[in-house]
Amino acid sequence: IYKKGLIYHMRVHTGEKPLTCSICGKHYYSKDTLKNHMRSHTDENPFSCTTCRKKFSSKSTLTRHMRSHSGMKPFLCTICEKQFTIKYSLAIHMRSHTGEKPYTCVTCGKHFGCKNYLNLHMMIHRGEKPYSCVTCGKSFSHKSNLSAHFQTHTVEKPFSCVICRKTFLFKSKLLRHLRTHSHPDQKLYPCKICSKSYSQKYSLTRHMGVHTCEKLFTCSICGKHYNSKDTLKDHKRSHMGEKLYSCVTCGKHFRCKRHLKHHMRVHTGEKPFPCMICEKKFSYNSELAVHMRSHTGEKPFSCGICGKQFRYKSCLNNHMKIHTGEKPFSCTICEKRFSNNSNLAIHMRSHTGEKPYSCVICGKHFGNKRYLKSHMRSHTGEKPFSCTICEKRFSTNSSLTIHMRSHTGEKPFSCTICEKKFTCNSELAIHMRSHTGEKPYSCVICGKKFPYRSYLNPHMKIHTGEKPFSCTICEKRFSKNGILAVHMRSHTGEKPYSCVTCGKGFGAKRYLKRHMSVHTGEKPFPCTICEKRFPHKSNLAIHMQSHTGEKP
Repeated sequence: IYKKGLIYHMRVHTGEKPLTCSICGKHYYSKDTLKNHMRSHTDENPFSCTTCRKKFSSKSTLTRHMRSHSGMKPFLCTICEKQFTIKYSLAIHMRSHTGEKPYTCVTCGKHFGCKNYLNLHMMIHRGEKPYSCVTCGKSFSHKSNLSAHFQTHTVEKPFSCVICRKTFLFKSKLLRHLRTHSHPDQKLYPCKICSKSYSQKYSLTRHMGVHTCEKLFTCSICGKHYNSKDTLKDHKRSHMGEKLYSCVTCGKHFRCKRHLKHHMRVHTGEKPFPCMICEKKFSYNSELAVHMRSHTGEKPFSCGICGKQFRYKSCLNNHMKIHTGEKPFSCTICEKRFSNNSNLAIHMRSHTGEKPYSCVICGKHFGNKRYLKSHMRSHTGEKPFSCTICEKRFSTNSSLTIHMRSHTGEKPFSCTICEKKFTCNSELAIHMRSHTGEKPYSCVICGKKFPYRSYLNPHMKIHTGEKPFSCTICEKRFSKNGILAVHMRSHTGEKPYSCVTCGKGFGAKRYLKRHMSVHTGEKPFPCTICEKRFPHKSNLAIHMQSHTGEKP
């Protein structure tokens, strides 16, 4: 008996199959395998299950079936510890780790790890969809896809949690859910990197892929890797072009139930994820995670060239264009180029004059949502950005950045004409007017021009007669706060500006400047009639009366 068994076994290695089926001509290496095969022609099923009475043509098939009742899975994957009822399933599964794909599509050349996957794939080329939904008539190429689709029609969820009463379509989903109620002591598998614990070793193994970037589940069609079976299952539908789940409100279709669930929040307005700090709510957990960085200051994305860090990957991508000099988006009007499309869209409003964002309090309009957000803080008084050195607070991050330069002494913007340096670009732009003589701000009443808006605003008060600043001692009123400050020194006797030559003190800088001409002999004010020169403008005005005959 043993020698006969050895002879049969050796044929596994040699490939010898001396026994032939007289009906179909198929070859076999032993009498038992031929005998089992013959039953497929005679429809003989002598082996029956004692539990469900189902019949089978061979004892080995019955043995495998019995495991569906006992739950026994004797074949264990040594890599991810997944268990299987039959050795063949384990062998197929191992290919997801080794990357072996012995089955090739003769039409497109794609490779597969299992013959069944190849057969399913071939349906794409043939356009076969043999599985139809009896409710809506929609057809599918795979039976599993039909089963998943059918859940969209049924509302029955027969498996309920005894703790929280949540219901589930499948028992496996209920069992997975029950682990969320498990006592912490029952989570025997802790992660040594982040201290997270799991009730199953398999769950820990899958979690470790987050740290190691290892993805144990491989798509047999395109070879893409995933760290969970469910994610892989959802991905496979992208190859079949099937979207099983449809929105009952707008009819939009989705590949997986999770995406449909997320989409429904667009219609319901549901925002189940609240921020524990500012109580702002979000539709998705991923949005909350990104928002939390505004509180924690976390910037997980860093530039590999200059080391600058960013809260969002999109911001890093835009920043990288600074180093590459890439500006693929150009304005069709002035041909100015931009590194991203959103900046171009904002720029276009400077041509169209469009200001779509308006303040609900004062009605002021803005061309950029960010400018409106910053403006709103002028009403609320909110100053969320604080200096880590002096604790002074600011309404915008850019204002804080400029302020920090007062501590560091950094002045990154320099004038190309006189090389004077400035802490911010706007200061440099204003300074450049001293070289160009540009005066972009003009009075609408008298037409007088000014290089700075701050000069125009006080000038306008000359026409309006407005003097909003009053002295608390003599009640004299002034159009500018700076003039009031100088006036107050006449009461206090303060003279902060002193002459370095004679030591005389003055209450205002302009008085010191006028005094200095006594020492320098400078006379910058000439008479246009007799060319006589004067140290002060007031002296020239008095002199001019001698020409005009005007008496003061």
